[in-house]
Amino acid sequence: MREITHGDIVTAARVLLARPEPDWPALVARMLAAAHTADCHRKALGRVHPRLGAGTLISVAMAFGPAPVPRPSDSRYLRALAAVAQGVLAWRAARSPFP
Repeated sequence: MREITHGDIVTAARVLLARPEPDWPALVARMLAAAHTADCHRKALGRVHPRLGAGTLISVAMAFGPAPVPRPSDSRYLRALAAVAQGVLAWRAARSPFP
């Protein structure tokens, strides 16, 4: 997967807002896996994935259909941002060769 930026986190959190909170961890994992798959596709074939984009989390999140931008102080939005950050940390830890 390509480098994760602030825009990736924000857009993925907006995707979560359209779903029930218990579904968030699995959805974050699914988006991260899809971004990784798209990046592998891009590297192997030299072109973007037709549905998942260029291997960025934001391109995958846009394909999932993010909710409108919420107020920055919205508690549910802040929990969604935290869920994405936790998912990214878990994904990276699972892929790290170091314990």
